[in-house]
Amino acid sequence: MSSHTAGTTTAAPAAGDTTRARDWLIASAAAILALVALYAVFVDNGQLISATGNYLHEFAHDGRHLFGAPCH
Repeated sequence: MSSHTAGTTTAAPAAGDTTRARDWLIASAAAILALVALYAVFVDNGQLISATGNYLHEFAHDGRHLFGAPCH
C-alpha cells in the first residue's frame, strides 16, 4: 500500500473574510425577515397584511391559532 499524504492548502485571509461577512449578512437578513413575520402574525392583528387581501389575513389568523396566540 502506498502512503499518500495530502498537502494542506491555506486560503487567502481575504477570501475567508468575505465568506464570513456573506454568512453574517445572510443570517442577519433571515433574522430580520423572521422578526417581521413574527410581528405580522402575533402583534399586528391584521393591520399590516389587511391591505394585501383577505387571503393573507386569514392565513395569519390561522397561524395565530396554530401558535396559541390570542387573536380575538
